[in-house]
Amino acid sequence: MAHPLVWPGKYFFYPIGNTSAVCLTRDLPPEQSANILLLGCGDPRNVLYTIQSEPKPGESELRHLCSWPLIDLAVKRVLDFTCCDFEPGVLARNVLLFTMVADDRPYATIWKIFYHLYLDNDSHSILVEQCKKLVQLSDSLESWNNSPYGPFIKMCTAYTLAEMKRHWSLYAELKLLSSGRLKTIRNAFKSVFKSPANTFGTILSTARSTGPLLQQSSMVLTDQCKSYWKTGLTSSNPKDIAAATHINPTFAYSLEGEGCNVHYGTDPLSTFHLAPLFGNAKGKTSVNDAVKAAQSQFASWCSAFYDSLSAPTVPTVRILLGEATAVCRSLEAFSTTSVLNLGIPVAQWKTQTIQLNKDDYTHGGAPTSFNVIETSNLDDHIGLLNVLVATVPLLSDYTQSPTLYVESLLFGGKDATKEFTEHLHADVTIMGLLLGISPIDFLSGFTSRSNVHELLIHLATKGEGTQFHQVTTWKLAASGDSLVGRANQRPLPPSFDPRQLGTLLYDIYHDLFEHEDAQNFLRLNQENIMNGIRRSNIIHYIRESFVLFLKLVKKRIRVTDDNWVGVMERFLNAQQEDQSIKMDTLAYNDLCAHLYRHGVYTVPFFLMKSSKIGRFAPWENLTPIVRIILVVPREKLEVLEASNAGTPLLQCEVQGVNCMNVFTSIHVAFGRVIPMGSKANPRILFEEDPDGRRGSLPLVVSFVMPVWLLTDLEPMSALKVSLSVRSTTGTVSLIPKLGLNLHVFTAKFLDESHVHVLPEQPLPRREYSLHSVSKPLVSQIGASQVAHVELDEQCELVSSLTSRISVDYDGAKALLRSAAVPETVQISPCIMKVSIGNYAQNVVFPFPVIGSLHKLRVARKSLYIEVVVPVYGPFKSDGMTLNPFPVVISGTSITTWSIHRLNLSRLPVLELRGKALDPWLNTHVGAMMSSRERSLRKHATNSDILMAIKDTIHSVLVRSSGVQNGPAARLFAFRDTLTNNCDTIIFISDLRFDLDSHTIVCDGYVLPLTKSFIEKTSTAFHRLVTHGGLVTIGAREGEMRAWKLLLPALVERCRTWQHKENCEYIIQGKIPLAETMELDPLCSCGKGQDVDGMLKNGPLWKTWSPVSEGKVLFEGLSEKGLEES
Repeated sequence: MAHPLVWPGKYFFYPIGNTSAVCLTRDLPPEQSANILLLGCGDPRNVLYTIQSEPKPGESELRHLCSWPLIDLAVKRVLDFTCCDFEPGVLARNVLLFTMVADDRPYATIWKIFYHLYLDNDSHSILVEQCKKLVQLSDSLESWNNSPYGPFIKMCTAYTLAEMKRHWSLYAELKLLSSGRLKTIRNAFKSVFKSPANTFGTILSTARSTGPLLQQSSMVLTDQCKSYWKTGLTSSNPKDIAAATHINPTFAYSLEGEGCNVHYGTDPLSTFHLAPLFGNAKGKTSVNDAVKAAQSQFASWCSAFYDSLSAPTVPTVRILLGEATAVCRSLEAFSTTSVLNLGIPVAQWKTQTIQLNKDDYTHGGAPTSFNVIETSNLDDHIGLLNVLVATVPLLSDYTQSPTLYVESLLFGGKDATKEFTEHLHADVTIMGLLLGISPIDFLSGFTSRSNVHELLIHLATKGEGTQFHQVTTWKLAASGDSLVGRANQRPLPPSFDPRQLGTLLYDIYHDLFEHEDAQNFLRLNQENIMNGIRRSNIIHYIRESFVLFLKLVKKRIRVTDDNWVGVMERFLNAQQEDQSIKMDTLAYNDLCAHLYRHGVYTVPFFLMKSSKIGRFAPWENLTPIVRIILVVPREKLEVLEASNAGTPLLQCEVQGVNCMNVFTSIHVAFGRVIPMGSKANPRILFEEDPDGRRGSLPLVVSFVMPVWLLTDLEPMSALKVSLSVRSTTGTVSLIPKLGLNLHVFTAKFLDESHVHVLPEQPLPRREYSLHSVSKPLVSQIGASQVAHVELDEQCELVSSLTSRISVDYDGAKALLRSAAVPETVQISPCIMKVSIGNYAQNVVFPFPVIGSLHKLRVARKSLYIEVVVPVYGPFKSDGMTLNPFPVVISGTSITTWSIHRLNLSRLPVLELRGKALDPWLNTHVGAMMSSRERSLRKHATNSDILMAIKDTIHSVLVRSSGVQNGPAARLFAFRDTLTNNCDTIIFISDLRFDLDSHTIVCDGYVLPLTKSFIEKTSTAFHRLVTHGGLVTIGAREGEMRAWKLLLPALVERCRTWQHKENCEYIIQGKIPLAETMELDPLCSCGKGQDVDGMLKNGPLWKTWSPVSEGKVLFEGLSEKGLEES
């Protein structure tokens, strides 16, 4: 595994999620099918909520008003979920829930079985009955596929199904255990929530699910938490508590074995959306009210899943047991090499490898690329760079709107809003160019998701809390350029100067591992040394992690073999020259071994033949790397089992008299090694201890290393192999027990009873072909080369991008030779248009650029033109500021890019009660702006159009809710202060809760005004203006153009209808259709659609329903994560 091995401390079982559910299709066009990968999926809340958020067949409002046939979006879209988790107990519970819903069991009973630690007689009987049924159906993959559940629940591996069956059997048979075992389990259940952490006065983790209502909900939800922790039930009814006499077996089994290892902070209500309960409360809200609200949502989720099973397109839920990065590598390997089993273990402490189901993956069309990847909070557990390296290769084609969601819940005690960039270990722009994806809020300058409540928690805990929930949406960097999308032309990856790239890569390497040196550690943690010591064992990267990063970079930017040699030579030279990480020399051979194993680079000395001596003398083939198997006696681990040992990092060492090498990419499992094969071709058979850590068999440790270290440095008799604890400031307490070297166990290399050696081959790989230069959007001059990245002097930031056009066409050649001066203009965030006379050509860059600062280099003899541009970034000109709210054409679909989609029919309405909203809504809406923007607003500057847009949205929100400036207003006009013209009318029907994003949206309709339209409707328009309670909001200079850009996105984000074949967007090839005053920016497809809110608001509004665009959603836009509030 490409992650440090941590000796496990107290294991926590997470059968229930700790964040509220999200819709996984929120960034996809409504008609586009979704292949969704959930890594670390946890409970099924996101699957259920996503299905519940989908439109039902025939649900589109007022479809009978359409003058043209509609394709039912609910019928057309296909949902395919691949749910991956390393905890079989989580997946077994999930499948149990899905099947009970499919069997139409009472939702109240399913609630008890899934959320209660104790069950009454009826619910326990139903659970046991269901488990026995599942056991009977799960003898084999074939029997499962032929079961009633096989069509919509797929088991991705035979091992997954076997583990599901084992758990269901355990659930069904728990009541048959001996009285002694049952007593032990019951005692474990009683003590599970008796943690010192649960004695705090206010519990804010569940209140997180209420978003802007956190302060109003915290006390009630704290009481609810403590009630659940006391009784194990969400019900506070004494009769229900008395009747729940059975242990719920689904909480009794996990990777830790039998007992109860549920996390002490578990609370069922943390997964539900409770903001409407508190926001719409007419009186005091009770614990019982909160539970009923959650149960109502759960019932609606289950009902939606049940209904979907009889829909024309049934969702598919695939279950895959395995550690996230192992799953990703297996899926990538199959997609590139068609290998079903790459030999990757399902997880640490297991030797079972991932072998994908041949019927599903070879013949059944199971996806191996995804347009949605949800990674839960894996960032906290394996590190952001590891998450990106694992997932980027699995993102689907450019035309499928690929989106990656990365979450983090923990932070290291620094500024939680700034830790994100530190976790990347490089500049965000550079990573965007290397990996091809970028955080969209970094590019657009805002996010439509609110985290105001997270800031409130941060303040409430005085900055000493350990949680700060952040969700980052990653997309292809150039996919936000609507012109690139309409041409269906993916920009080619850029090229780098080999020396600069090698230097950059070493800088990243240095940043990853500099903490290994004691002086560097003290320097990095000088502001809070105690926190540094406390977190010294939280390390996410080893040399193999970096090798996999290199492998991805090489593949993605398509470096030629010759250039890659130059990159690696520069990298290795920089490593040799750097004396600031003195311990790095011990890991050098670990790095080289994995460079070779993964086919990234072969260091020259690997090409030298090693001596076939000693243990290797009989070998038929002496491979450059070998696998060492170290058998560690169980009794040697007792020191690590001590309660004060903590969770140290483990590594292997090979040392002699004059040499020592450290190897950190190790895999372990408890069991027995049985030698097989012959002396010439050694192999082993491994028998895993079924009781794992609780068993009696040894710990078997495996790692790879260069063979020459064993043959050509010192006599084999002098070499020793050790399992050791990695030395950090947090392992000082182990020195008295293990010695200064912190060796857990050491064996001589020649000790064949404890040390086995096997040949190791490089991993299979498929050679990729270099992309040929694609045809430009407009090509009248010649071939464009890929953009070249120029870094600054330190090779840490991007200085510029350069694209060269070869002047190939005769007419353009003649003009260039006659001293004609080429001209360049930026026409979209990523495209520069170059022209010579009447000849023009578009140059596509892989990242948004600042076209106004371009330079041209013209070679009249060599006949080429180079366009040099700086890259765009936050608070810079051009780039995405040309259109921060793009609506892009993705394949045959149209969708928003920087603002997530919503299904309005699923959003609860905010019940307005005037001043009663003040305590929370004013705070929530006011937090849209950062301190920088508030300063700009205070000084009435017009330089920041995004700030102006936010100010207008703020005005609409506070006026339409009635919390400022009088009673609630519902009709708004945007007036350009420069010309005093007004060409946009907004009707606000309702305010609704955006549950996923913890914010409020205005549900409304837009009426664009043109001169001809006003002339035709002057009488009716006069009546609307004079009798409709119109509120005029002044727009700053340049703001009305920005509204022309934003309105298509606001309409598109809640679209339930399909664009017509003659849609103006498609025919004219631009979105919006116009950017100037008194011209309509919107296509006509949505006019008169979804206007039921206008019909319900009386005749004055009803008159305008056929010509209004419905719906349009206003929502606060935040800059959290870019700058402090």
